Amino acid sequence: MFAGYVCSWDRYHCNNTSMGNVCADEEPIGNEKSQRRMVTKILQLHPPTPLLIPRKSVEDCDIEGYFIPSKTRVLLNAWAIGRQPVNWVDPEVFRLERFIGSDIDYKGQDFALIPFGAGRRGCPAISFAASVIELALANLLLCFDWALPNGMNHKDLDMTEDSGLTVHKKTLCY
Repeated sequence: MFAGYVCSWDRYHCNNTSMGNVCADEEPIGNEKSQRRMVTKILQLHPPTPLLIPRKSVEDCDIEGYFIPSKTRVLLNAWAIGRQPVNWVDPEVFRLERFIGSDIDYKGQDFALIPFGAGRRGCPAISFAASVIELALANLLLCFDWALPNGMNHKDLDMTEDSGLTVHKKTLCY
């Protein structure tokens, strides 16, 4: 089934005229590292699920002055972790340079960035999700000319998010 999914998208990508008859290949185009940094920054600020799957403490513990009794349900807030000033300098600023020469990535090896969880209970489809995100981003950049309408400033955009299990824009685009 997975091979059929990949093959059908490959055929669509190669034959669709709206894509400009461009077919992705394995040859590097020079800006993959920049694209991966962009995906990492996006996942830092906007994790797919802000609250990770609940865990249960196996023993009494103390975390930064908070006592957590045994068998307590614990929720990890990936959204807040990605915005911690302790881990990130100016976390809300979109600076890709912060990931140059950094070992931090979104695969859960560093607890400063865990959009897919970490350890053996992390998302089992992280590689697939990363591939889909990178492919979607590449196609969006390829297929559209990105610009604001005449006279509009980027500060005029309302990018407020709504809370929930997954994150959506607060106001719909009409």
